[in-house]
Amino acid sequence: MKTVIKISLTAIAVLVLSKFLPGVTVDGYLYAIFVAFILSILKLMVKPILVILTLPVTLITFGLFIFVINALLVLIADFFISGFSVTSIWTALLFSILLSVFQSVLFTLVKDTKND
Repeated sequence: MKTVIKISLTAIAVLVLSKFLPGVTVDGYLYAIFVAFILSILKLMVKPILVILTLPVTLITFGLFIFVINALLVLIADFFISGFSVTSIWTALLFSILLSVFQSVLFTLVKDTKND
């Protein structure tokens, strides 16, 4: 249930960012849910591989290259979802940074229901 709530909150963040960023468009809430789901799958499966492959560059840039990897994941999601569009790598970079900020704020609202 917590995962469904997090995907829903990410979809809301995607919709809000698409309204304010001039290079990002989402055709509706259903496509925003698809974007949230695909981004979570990409971050789960593709991001670790990309981090390992680009480890020297990431170390040289003191971890800042992770932002570029996140932008590439947004562009991959753009490729797979027809109702989601990002115009450039710079827009994807800004979108991924702002989405991370939104997610960190929104995910603090979701409390862990496990009792220790």
